[in-house]
Amino acid sequence: MEHGFNDLDALVREEKRLTAVENHSEAWAEGLSAGIEPEIIAEAALTTAIEELLRASGEPAALALIERMRERVVAGEFAPEQSRH
Repeated sequence: MEHGFNDLDALVREEKRLTAVENHSEAWAEGLSAGIEPEIIAEAALTTAIEELLRASGEPAALALIERMRERVVAGEFAPEQSRH
């Protein structure tokens, strides 16, 4: 039964991730339509995310996320040809 619970948890987490991606994509498009440069939108999104993570989970969690994201950037995971969504 533990395996089934983990599978369900993974499915719920992925659905939440996809919903978040969709919401952020819509906000990104709205920002571009308003004439806001991509760099400004990106900085605002990252700033908000880090502030909220700090508030919810503390500095160690925020720093761990930043490091994981850095590793993913260095690995080329976000290159346009690698897009997952």
